[in-house]
Amino acid sequence: MAPLDRRGKSGEEGPAAAVGRALVVHPALKSHPAAKSPEAPNSLGANGRTPAVRLEEALALARAIALTVVHGEVVRLAGRRPATLFGTGTVARLDTVVTELEIDIVVVDAALTPVQQRNLERAWGCKVIDRTALILEIFGARARTREGRLQVELAHLSYQRSRLVRSWTHLERQRGGFGFLGGPGERQLELDRRLIGERIIRIKRELEGVVKRRELQRAARRRVPYPVVALVGYTNAGKSTLFNRLTKAAVAAEDLLFATLDPTMRSLALPSGRSIILSDTVGFISDLPVELVVAFRATLEEVRAADIIVHVRDIAHPETEAQREDVHVVLREIGLGRAVEGGLVEALNKIDRLEPAQLASLMQAAARSNHPMIPLSALTGEGCPMLLATLDDRLAERGGIIVVDVPLADGATLAWLYRHGEVLSRLDDDAHAHLEVRLEPADRARLEHRTARAGLA
Repeated sequence: MAPLDRRGKSGEEGPAAAVGRALVVHPALKSHPAAKSPEAPNSLGANGRTPAVRLEEALALARAIALTVVHGEVVRLAGRRPATLFGTGTVARLDTVVTELEIDIVVVDAALTPVQQRNLERAWGCKVIDRTALILEIFGARARTREGRLQVELAHLSYQRSRLVRSWTHLERQRGGFGFLGGPGERQLELDRRLIGERIIRIKRELEGVVKRRELQRAARRRVPYPVVALVGYTNAGKSTLFNRLTKAAVAAEDLLFATLDPTMRSLALPSGRSIILSDTVGFISDLPVELVVAFRATLEEVRAADIIVHVRDIAHPETEAQREDVHVVLREIGLGRAVEGGLVEALNKIDRLEPAQLASLMQAAARSNHPMIPLSALTGEGCPMLLATLDDRLAERGGIIVVDVPLADGATLAWLYRHGEVLSRLDDDAHAHLEVRLEPADRARLEHRTARAGLA
């Protein structure tokens, strides 16, 4: 049974039913008795961030699903309490806050066990959700395509299944059943777990179809052949704004966490005339729930298949370096560790928010870097031409130089070479054009296939 709120009305299951006045709490471990400052980097799973910064991110996450945040605070912990996470004194104090501020939902910016969640709901008389549930709720509210909704539902169900560990008393009652509903005496908890498992299996089968369809689409793109450039980055780093700036598209771009969930692709012409496909992807975040990484495998496959990965960074954010590491962690988790170690193309976005001295220092650091770092503003367009030129150079470096002889009568192949490669030299005789061309490996294979069909030497 869902817990009663302060007005004695039973709430529905799930975070969506509790939208209203919210209290956001970020638990931070004390490193020693004297460490009482919220600036000390000892949050639970903080990856080096300060508790104050982590609280700000949690507040932004809560606002992203239209919760009215009436209070937020960092709570220092001497240690994790198995029953409630917080100590009894803290639980009692927060109970007073919940009552006085008429709180409908408490967001705990950490991972709660089912037992901790249940006990805190009983103590405070309102809905309690943890960081994972909050992020899942945002994804559920933002998914637009059927694929996106399936991926979010899979993540939700995987999370809910982990909660079915005697978390609610109503799951203890006995019930009978008919065939597919369960045998006589099957407990409600066991039935719920089985029904969730069956739905997870069905969704995974549908998503396997999505994976196969995306593989076919990628195969088709390889035949057309356009290199794919994927934009990745921390949520709200400005990926969609940059995508719109470069492609003249109208993808939704808001100053919100996780404004983009469903991947979008558009063609784009680089300064050399070479065409590419630019892909906008879902943003990452620190402590990204493992359920989401698994559920969004089909979407993240687009990043794995990309020819070039552009890491869009909010360079004006005070935790930009920590965000960079969080993105690298997710990329390694999906099998792109080699790309990370090799040095991604970094688009250092939001330079329009920097002070002149900060911008000058950034420009110097970018010039000294041993991997491409392009300071830019997706909002104003400053630096975007340099990014496009860098992508041109990267694609040219990936290609090898070959010598090919093409009959002058075969204008289609000559045009194809100029369109997909970089013609370094050309010498014509009476019958053939002798060209020195830089081509990527995939394009060389396509050229061999093309010339074999035409019967060229």
